[in-house]
Amino acid sequence: MRTIIKNSIKAALVLCLFLTVKQNTFAQSNPLGASYFQNQYLINPAMAGFAGKGLNLNIGSRKQWTNIPGSPSTQAITTDFNLNGKAAIGLNLNRDKSGLIQRLRAVGTFAYHLPLDEEGRAISFGISMGMMNERINLEDVRGDQNDINLGRFNERQTYLDGDFGAAYTSNNMTFQAAIPNLKEFLKKDQMEGTVDRAIFFSAVSYKFKGEGNLGIDFEPKAVYRVINGTDNILDVGANIIFANRVNFFGMYHSSQSATLGLGMIYQNLGFSGIYNTSTGNLSQYPGGNFEINLHARLFGKK
Repeated sequence: MRTIIKNSIKAALVLCLFLTVKQNTFAQSNPLGASYFQNQYLINPAMAGFAGKGLNLNIGSRKQWTNIPGSPSTQAITTDFNLNGKAAIGLNLNRDKSGLIQRLRAVGTFAYHLPLDEEGRAISFGISMGMMNERINLEDVRGDQNDINLGRFNERQTYLDGDFGAAYTSNNMTFQAAIPNLKEFLKKDQMEGTVDRAIFFSAVSYKFKGEGNLGIDFEPKAVYRVINGTDNILDVGANIIFANRVNFFGMYHSSQSATLGLGMIYQNLGFSGIYNTSTGNLSQYPGGNFEINLHARLFGKK
């Protein structure tokens, strides 16, 4: 009887870890919605300091499937500072929690924006380097907390990780590409549960600018993401900006989900609320996820 109980506990732990990986899979394949327009530095280090001289501070939080215990949540803090109009530095902090597994990632960024002419054309490059830490919170384990597999998972060392990105920009067009999770891209991270992380990102957008301070800007955008271990994802949508103060955007994803966002800016402060529907194969779960973002711009003007 004791053997049966012990095996049942181990089976429950395996099932819990499986569900954790599947939930985190969904989180990894859907980036924070702010990365599409409001804070592109989240996914491409070349966009650090792109907005111009001054300090940008962004805080974002997302919670998925709020009615399911252990559902994924993500928090991110980024700050970037344009030093002299060309060179920029940044800091990108990210925390993912899904079921039993928590991931903490912190990277520092250096970006350089090289002007090509006086008409606003430029090429930008950026690289981020830092650390990734993955742990199981043993206090949340409902079973044998002394299981050897849990101990081995937490014994792994914090490892080096980073991102690389490039972008071509003009007054209207932006074309960019990035390799997030460099360790995953270089096949240096073969740990179980690392599937469904983005290993390549590319995007193109074109902004149609309205006339005057009360004009309406319209920016369509297409994004292609290569995802490790599953189907790649195409995102298409647009951002509409009213009088440089209020914006509304929507993106449709080939994973059969959609992202909708509404934001506003007052002086140097900004706020946005974003909703993402569940992907097609998870549509049986009630609700999607909601994300909020705060932005502050200090010591400089755009």
